[in-house]
Amino acid sequence: MNRAGIFLFVFFTFTISILKGQPEVDKSTLLSVNKSVPSFKFEISKGKVVSFNDYRGKMVLINFFATWCAPCRRELPLIEEQIWLRYKDNPSFVMFTFGRDHSWDEVLKFRKDQNFSFPILPDLKQKVYGLFASGYIPRSFLVDESGKIIFASTGFEDAHFNELKKLIDSRLK
Repeated sequence: MNRAGIFLFVFFTFTISILKGQPEVDKSTLLSVNKSVPSFKFEISKGKVVSFNDYRGKMVLINFFATWCAPCRRELPLIEEQIWLRYKDNPSFVMFTFGRDHSWDEVLKFRKDQNFSFPILPDLKQKVYGLFASGYIPRSFLVDESGKIIFASTGFEDAHFNELKKLIDSRLK
């Protein structure tokens, strides 16, 4: 096959894949903006279980990551510096960072090794993550006081992160 033939093959394959429907990342998203977060339980500390509904009335930032994920490792220091340190003492804000497929030992070690001060929680069998998505990390969801998602992002891009920060700033000032 010559170069023109290869080009046409790739072009038509790409075009057909776009016309067929949503990209895989969109298909993996189970909860999106304007959807309500279902009630779920999780460990806030070893042995202490809470319900997401316990945090109604607060703005909640939920982040999913993995210790091996390069984009997650770029995003988490920014979350620490530009969101957590700014709002950690605000009674109207709470943040949960879940280590997808990680145990308590793994997330506590990672938190210490990376010198993070925000809470990092295990999600060993993706019980929490599985409510929000079926694939791809990092993911962030900003949930308003009524439990509705007002921002969602997949992967890490500066523009999305800046949009998240602006939304938090506008809602908590």
